[in-house]
Amino acid sequence: MKNILKSVFISAFPLISIYLFVTSISIFLKESFSMYQIGKTLSSLSIIVFFAGLFLKPQARTSANLNGYSLFIFTGFFVGLFGFIKYKISLYFDLTVFFLLIISWISYLKWYSVFENRLANSILKVGNKLPEFEFENSNKLQISSDSFIGNFSIFLFYRGNWCPLCMAQIKEIVAQYKEIEKRGIHMILISPQPHAFSEALARKNKIPFQFLTDKNNTVAKKLGLFHKAGTPAGFQILGYDTDTVMPTVIITDKNQKIIYIDETDNYRVRPEPETFFNIIDNLN
Repeated sequence: MKNILKSVFISAFPLISIYLFVTSISIFLKESFSMYQIGKTLSSLSIIVFFAGLFLKPQARTSANLNGYSLFIFTGFFVGLFGFIKYKISLYFDLTVFFLLIISWISYLKWYSVFENRLANSILKVGNKLPEFEFENSNKLQISSDSFIGNFSIFLFYRGNWCPLCMAQIKEIVAQYKEIEKRGIHMILISPQPHAFSEALARKNKIPFQFLTDKNNTVAKKLGLFHKAGTPAGFQILGYDTDTVMPTVIITDKNQKIIYIDETDNYRVRPEPETFFNIIDNLN
């Protein structure tokens, strides 16, 4: 139930920001500037810029608390609240929505962004051999994880093409292709999304990485990476499944022994490619 609430929340939250921004601009055009409307505009616009920026200017990671954005959002709130009280504005429904916006921002940082109990995974541990499992390639043929024995391998589980941070992370790794090729690393990108999306991603990047599908999240469930109802509500219309996987990076040595795991507890906080290379170079 909690995950369903999260999926609805992340789809509704930006809409609240847009609503407040539009109402502020509408009042500016009809009436005059006021501290309340200026504060409301600053807060709502900051949130709109953040979410729009994830898609328009992709970034593979952010800070956990987004301090810069939070500063603008809370400054706008206190400016708006001061103006509301000082000038005895009677837009009580509007103020309620403004409060809801601020509560939603805090919820986004401290509730939505966080994966609970990720560190309790008893299956994936550094030093253990990676369990054998199978994925599907674009031809719907079964590919065993053991087929990558003999070289260092990086298994990157990503949520889907709908996730801007996942796409930015993959783009970042693609940019390091020569470094990956030089080290003879198997780069395996895994998602539960339908084959068509993974195929489109492979065509876009045009590099010989393995773009594989974890059908029905079978492997994710086995490894403790399954994220039930993790896809934002409404994306099912585009063809994505409701369930997905938590972003995870697993690096194995030539014998499939796990040498590094990143099970981030915040979907916006992810390791950089240099981290992978340092781990492998220290053992190679």
